[in-house]
Amino acid sequence: MQGTQLIVRAAAILRRVGSGGAEGVTTADVAAATDLPRSTAQRVLAALAEEGFVDRDARRGRWHLGPELFLLGSVAAERYDVTSTARDILRSLAAKTGESAFFSARRGAETVCLAGEEGSFPLRSHVLHEGIRLPLGVASAGLAILAYLPLEDAEIYIKSRDQELASAYGDQHAALPLTRRLTATRRRGYAVNPGLIVPGSWGIGAAVFDRTGSPAWALSLTGVESRFNGDRTAHLGALLLEAAHALTQRISRRG
Repeated sequence: MQGTQLIVRAAAILRRVGSGGAEGVTTADVAAATDLPRSTAQRVLAALAEEGFVDRDARRGRWHLGPELFLLGSVAAERYDVTSTARDILRSLAAKTGESAFFSARRGAETVCLAGEEGSFPLRSHVLHEGIRLPLGVASAGLAILAYLPLEDAEIYIKSRDQELASAYGDQHAALPLTRRLTATRRRGYAVNPGLIVPGSWGIGAAVFDRTGSPAWALSLTGVESRFNGDRTAHLGALLLEAAHALTQRISRRG
């Protein structure tokens, strides 16, 4: 690999390492996600480690994001980070509902989970965690964001990713059922993921908008199916929409 290709591959590797959260990822995980031979992935990871961009837990053999990224991220946060603005809203949602609350950002055709607060209910969904990346339309946060993109953009995305999403996440993520869920999301105002990634693990999400009116972030609640059935889903959705509206206004005032 040389030039631009190397930069693209290194960026993909860093994203995959970041998506591993506190558990980290193995070299095999990175190779599979980036379509690189394991030996090549190992060489690039070693080079990134030399520069401090990744770090390896020698005992467990797993890779994590490194200290240099923390330093760069601290500088970039002054311009881009709104997580601190959302923290108290996440805590309030978790306290009011007992479910786990999450804040995710749109990055191109994906969502990235930026922050989470655990609820008091002892049984939890483990689909989301800080750092995980998921395609738009997958999980409630990505569904909420996709629903509020311009209709033409959403349709183009669905058509272009039809087979890929269905293959990776099941037939319910093919174009027709995904389009139906988007229609339902626009009607309700919030998205519902009825255990489509992990059976029995439900989520609801609401879009948070930037100053131009674009869906740039999402708030979501996740939990076990028995906690999201019937009238309680509507109650949780109303709380989530209220919180998303408050956060949108707060971000707009923040400028």
